Order: sequence, then structure tokens, then C-alpha cells
Amino acid sequence: MSAVAGEPRPASDGQPAVTLCVLLWAAEGEVDLLTSYESEVLALVPRHGGRVVSRVRALDAGAADGGPTEVQVIEMPDDAALSAYMADPDRTARLDVRDRAIARTQIVRVAPLP
Repeated sequence: MSAVAGEPRPASDGQPAVTLCVLLWAAEGEVDLLTSYESEVLALVPRHGGRVVSRVRALDAGAADGGPTEVQVIEMPDDAALSAYMADPDRTARLDVRDRAIARTQIVRVAPLP
């Protein structure tokens, strides 16, 4: 697991305004490339006021069971910060690597349970 420093601005209820659960499936044979790519782009999250809360890899990464290879929980202060991260030139410059490494992405907006 890897955590990236940076504290998002809380929403009025004290919770981060945007919390995402990101599920990633590696392209066939590209588990290591997915990990490398994600390490690079997740390092950009604090630049936009966010933080990586959790990042884990399936124990059977690359297995044919259909489960995701990597799961992340990311907090951003708001939708504008999320949009800025997604459009960050240092991130978009690596989209060719992303296209080779990642077969599927599912992003779910979530909220912490009390």
C-alpha cells in the first residue's frame, strides 16, 4: 500500500467533497506497467489538493477471475480539483502508457461510513 501526502479541503460536513474508489484491470501481461503508470500519475494528486487514501493490488493480480488488478481510494477537495488532476499535462502526457497498461477502469463515488 502506498499513501501520497496532501490533505484535501473538507466539505461543510467535515468530509472530503469528492471520494473515489477506482478499480483498475491491467491489460493482459501488463500488471507491472499498470503499477508503474499509476505510481507516476498518483504522485500528481497532491498537486491538486488531494490525497491517495489507499492503494492495493489483488493477491492474484492478472488472474482470469475477472476481478480488478488494483483498487485505490482517492480524496479530492472538489470536482474542480478532480477535473484539474484529470487534465494535468503531466498526466495527459502519459495517456499512451495508460492505453497500453489498463484494459478497464471503473470509478465509483463513495462516502466514508461512520
